Amino acid sequence: MNNWIATAVTLAISIAWLRVMDFAAHRGWIESRLSRKVIHITTGPIFVLCWLMFRDSPEARWLAAAVPFLITVQFALIGFGVIKDEASVRAMSRSGDRREILRGPLFYGIVFVALTLLFWKDSPIGMTALMLMCGGDGIADIVGRRIASPKLPWSGNKSVAGTTSVFVGGFLLAALILWIYVSVGVFPGPFSGLLAPLAILSLTAAAVESLPFRDVDNLTVTVAVVLVGVLVF
Repeated sequence: MNNWIATAVTLAISIAWLRVMDFAAHRGWIESRLSRKVIHITTGPIFVLCWLMFRDSPEARWLAAAVPFLITVQFALIGFGVIKDEASVRAMSRSGDRREILRGPLFYGIVFVALTLLFWKDSPIGMTALMLMCGGDGIADIVGRRIASPKLPWSGNKSVAGTTSVFVGGFLLAALILWIYVSVGVFPGPFSGLLAPLAILSLTAAAVESLPFRDVDNLTVTVAVVLVGVLVF
């Protein structure tokens, strides 16, 4: 597909999905905290799979990165109150405070722009880090709140179930995306050769996510995974 058309299609799909979640949260069909996490988990894989539409040319990564960049700018404008969008605030914040968008959701977009430009389809490191952020960090809050388990000794607001779900959820989502990329020939096989490095990176993501920090997991998890990924991939 022509890269400009691929960019337009990727942007349209991304915005459409965000609007669906905004609408569902605004109508009360899904609670704000859950919609925030659903957006967190699903938007990334949709975006990375859209990369397959792009031709391999020097401008491809820049055009692809423009999609999360534009959406992130929109998030920032909503968070600062320049744009009034109650549906987005309800879908992406825990308490309905627009300023919450300037933390987790904004970091999420910045990470996607940076890793798209740095790694693109040249290496599995970038997309693995993104999928561990989405499937790992994203699912931790959902599982941790729904399954009773002991709290972590070093992080009183995080649980064993939540941390375990970071490892399992991140591993499965990243494995799915990598399997697709190997299957279509973007990355050389065999797929089984990626599983051991992926397990190490999933464990890294789980360990970093378990630390007692708030609203910076999107940054800390991805940076840690990238640094270890350079060594194991």
